Amino acid sequence: MASRAAAAMVLAGALPVNPHPPAAGISCGGISCSSYHRRAAAADHPSCSAEVSSARWFASLLIQMASDLQRSHSSCVVYLEGGVVERLKGAVAALAVIAQISVSLPADAILYSPDTNVPRTGELALRRAIPANPNMKTIQESLEDISYLLRIPQRKPYGSMEGDVKKAMKIAMDNKDAILASIPVELKENGSKLYTSLLEEKGGLQTLLKYIKENDPDRLSVALASSLDTVAELELLQAPGLSFLLPQQYTEYPRLTGRGVVEFSVEKGDGSTFFPTAGGEPKSVATIQVVVDGYSAPLTAGNFAKLVLDGAYNGVTLKCASQAIIADNETGKNEYTVPLEVMPAGQFEPLYRTPLSIQDGELPVLPLSVYGAVAMAHSVDSDEYSSPTQFFFYLYDKRNSGLGGISFDEGQFSVFGYTTDGREVLSQIKTGDIIRSAKIVQGRERLVLPTAAPAVS
Repeated sequence: MASRAAAAMVLAGALPVNPHPPAAGISCGGISCSSYHRRAAAADHPSCSAEVSSARWFASLLIQMASDLQRSHSSCVVYLEGGVVERLKGAVAALAVIAQISVSLPADAILYSPDTNVPRTGELALRRAIPANPNMKTIQESLEDISYLLRIPQRKPYGSMEGDVKKAMKIAMDNKDAILASIPVELKENGSKLYTSLLEEKGGLQTLLKYIKENDPDRLSVALASSLDTVAELELLQAPGLSFLLPQQYTEYPRLTGRGVVEFSVEKGDGSTFFPTAGGEPKSVATIQVVVDGYSAPLTAGNFAKLVLDGAYNGVTLKCASQAIIADNETGKNEYTVPLEVMPAGQFEPLYRTPLSIQDGELPVLPLSVYGAVAMAHSVDSDEYSSPTQFFFYLYDKRNSGLGGISFDEGQFSVFGYTTDGREVLSQIKTGDIIRSAKIVQGRERLVLPTAAPAVS
């Protein structure tokens, strides 16, 4: 409890903060993590900061050496596990003692690196989270594979890209009836137009083949983005509601049965202006749009959407941590609780009051490790519950993440959406800036408001 209080004091300004902290994390009120506990300790002993940073850097180097050796010499795994790795782990532990820091994870967990196929943009994360027709998901995966291949800086594998497009086209043509049958009758006409657009129109699969044959990566990239947008629109038509039933004890909570869009207007607390990154005039008020996802976090998204509808965030002051912008709203703090809600990848329904074990390879459908992710803070009483009102924008930074670029807090918070417009504004927000207004601009019809309020637990 003392460390939690110290961490909160750091964010409140009572204690000095290292401007370049060596570890990632967020902590404010209900938000807490071990990295900020360590940071609070370092703040009490400023002379140790450089030693901590150096020790962690060298420990990280040793760990990376071990991982590289294991990947490069699979025949030496037994020897590595019995010899070099054990010695490296010993060195890491010694460095931790010297630097007077505590290693919060066991050595085996530190050296563990899961398959980190984590989306790096909110758009990609949201597209993958749509519970759509399996044929559409296969088409989507084929096109996303092209996006990955386009990142290769040398000679592009156009043959593989062509194969991916032709695979997507065959699935789309062979399964047209199944794809359109999963769309509700009232949306069928729109679905048919999108299906035709995906196959034939400009920016569709035929256009992708054209640019692949011309070896034109720039036009291919633009057309690919258009095709993936069409895929996402079709998938959203195929998902008119939740694909699972909520647990009985949570049926009296507000819930969002799909997607919604919330728009924030933010102004500077000191009267200064926001500077656009792509030209244009400075503005005194900036706009941020967040896509809220009820498919994977219906209770968290529903509670948030109801608060927005009630005007709970209008006039709320923002606080900034090293990797988070926190809406410091404590309204209704003790009136009710919202369970921690995380949907594991590959599962059909969320887990409640249970964080994920990233060390064991569990990854969430809505990852925190994305710049502009939006999540609820923890309850001040228990990490098994989210704060009913306090949310934060997560400013993901790969430099302050673990192996594979995974945030140290991954799987520990209820992520319920992503910033899709105005991401460039997030880096300009400072403590004391104010949310002038928050409103639902899309998806209000997806918000279900029960007649009874959720009970305190």
